[in-house]
Amino acid sequence: MNVDTVSSESLRSAMVDQLAADHAAKGLTLRPEVEAALRTVPRELFTPGLPLEKAYENEAVLKKMRGDEAISSVSAPFLIAEMLGQAADALDGLAGRNALEIGSGGYNASLLRELVGSAGSVTTVDIDPEVTERAVACLAAAGYDDVTVVCADAEHPVLSGRSYDLIIVTVGSWDIPPAWRDQLTDGGVLVVPLRMFGITKSYALRRHGDRLVSVSHRQCGFVSVQGDGAHEVRYVDIAEGVHLRLDEGQQIDPAVLDGLLTTPREEAWAGLSLPPRTALIDLNLWLATHLTRETGTFVVLTAQKTAIDAGVVAPSWQFGTPATLRDSTLAYRSALRWTDRRFDLGAYAHGADAAAAAGRMVEHMRAWVDAGSPPPVLHVLPAHTPDGDLPDGAVLDKRHSRVVLTFTTEEKGTP
Repeated sequence: MNVDTVSSESLRSAMVDQLAADHAAKGLTLRPEVEAALRTVPRELFTPGLPLEKAYENEAVLKKMRGDEAISSVSAPFLIAEMLGQAADALDGLAGRNALEIGSGGYNASLLRELVGSAGSVTTVDIDPEVTERAVACLAAAGYDDVTVVCADAEHPVLSGRSYDLIIVTVGSWDIPPAWRDQLTDGGVLVVPLRMFGITKSYALRRHGDRLVSVSHRQCGFVSVQGDGAHEVRYVDIAEGVHLRLDEGQQIDPAVLDGLLTTPREEAWAGLSLPPRTALIDLNLWLATHLTRETGTFVVLTAQKTAIDAGVVAPSWQFGTPATLRDSTLAYRSALRWTDRRFDLGAYAHGADAAAAAGRMVEHMRAWVDAGSPPPVLHVLPAHTPDGDLPDGAVLDKRHSRVVLTFTTEEKGTP
């Protein structure tokens, strides 16, 4: 065994040990078969040209850029592990399953090949011929020459007449095209990073006839889907280094934003003491659904580190914080306020009605906690579904589907 092989195995082992610890810190369990696959597949063979140590860092490896935008990457190991775990949990194991991966590169497909075993199959598809050519070469180098690689726009059916027990999407999507549902077996599972209200989560969705219902979700981030399924996110500048993300057709008059963040800041706090593992991504979607029902516009605030360091804004997360714009008042979820190892939730607001706006947002935060901090359940139905056939919840009408988010509370047992 040469030195390179020893180094590769050592780095791979350390990476998987870190992934197992990361899962445990999140209250998750790294499934044994997923762990075994991660310890088997040589990740460096799918990141040619990179230093060995870089291949095993727990972050995405960017492979292709369009200007400042990443359009293709080898995903971060922790995201891959969590999504494969979602798939395996939902299907009670992947052995013998037929799997379709949308968004190629080769590494995730090789892990799937390990998981489905000799009785299963793996097909991977990407719209970019450069990506599929690299996937073919990397899979061959790693010895996975029985993975089917297709260059096509996966917005449409990939291989005529084929159906899959699992479809796993490794690009961020704004909608779910009919082809994804139709290619699933009934009871099959779609794992997809889906963006709603500008917030992306990886959902495991089980097919029930013409609809999909979520069985799990994880926080995630991916490069956006290309081709016919692409949906452009719009950004509006509110100050130097501070932006509002508009993702569901919101319309904003930029004139109301001029100088808004220079007005006095009001704040409100929920008066809570919450543990570190509280799933705040669930709170963000609760705020999105409940604040959307009120007068005003729900948006997502993003900020560069320079703006945060300068005190222009203090958001809960620089890459995506729930916010509302109502008349000439902006409110957003603030950074947490820690006491020992527990935290409180708060809101900051600027504008004519700032104090009231911050208070309203905090009231919704308290309501989420009082309801038992419920996670969302996602229902995806065809675009033509009548209102009367939708479950109760917040409805988002997208290009191909009607998406409904429901929250089951502990107090009332109703969405």
